[in-house]
Amino acid sequence: MNSKKRKQGFLFKIIKGIIGLFYKKYELLGQENIPSEPCIFIGNHAKAHGPIITELYLSSHATTWCIGEMLSTKEAPAYMFKDFWSNKPKRTHWFYKIVARVLSPLIVYVFKNIYPIAVYHDIRVMKTFKATVEQMAEGRNMVIFPEYHLEYNDIVNDFQQNFVDVARLYYKKTGKALSFVPTYYAPYLKKVVFGEPVEFNPNIPIEEQRVAICDYLKNEITALAKELPAHKVVPYENLPKRKYKLSK
Repeated sequence: MNSKKRKQGFLFKIIKGIIGLFYKKYELLGQENIPSEPCIFIGNHAKAHGPIITELYLSSHATTWCIGEMLSTKEAPAYMFKDFWSNKPKRTHWFYKIVARVLSPLIVYVFKNIYPIAVYHDIRVMKTFKATVEQMAEGRNMVIFPEYHLEYNDIVNDFQQNFVDVARLYYKKTGKALSFVPTYYAPYLKKVVFGEPVEFNPNIPIEEQRVAICDYLKNEITALAKELPAHKVVPYENLPKRKYKLSK
């Protein structure tokens, strides 16, 4: 989708403007590593910071993957509770379920105005891949946050690997090898760092490519974080700030 076609609601623009006040003057480092051809930025989620920074600083030329449940007022409350608050004490679950139900209409509205690509973990995933390849063939970049609830190290969680399959489909459609750019979001330093990309190799079995590419990206994101001045790392998990770890 061309960014010029993104018609965003008035309320969304107000919300984005207010949020933008808290995310001023972010520095984008390593931009020389961004390929001239369409690519996929793979980053640490950093709670909500990654997607917010992406919308504020990268959305003019990149589309973000978003879990499909967050685009449905029917499915969002259950997903929000499970992903954000299910690890809270059981005696408080009733409260957070109410919070999820109250907030979900606004959250869904905001996500829809970002114009993401909906991501599903069932047979509908082919729609995700098809939409991704179509937009990239038109010149759009993608942003994907593939972490899930399994710790990899003190910087990033482990990755769900199937996003790599987009590269195989993209190669079939365009004949071009797709690059994945490791991206580290450091909210406490107000920086986003782009590392050296890794390129998909169509001659290597996809099973091997998933593992190799994901391992490279996780390790490179970790290296990018540790090359920066010591800072608190915003984790994928919904943890209290007092439990944030230092990068060094």
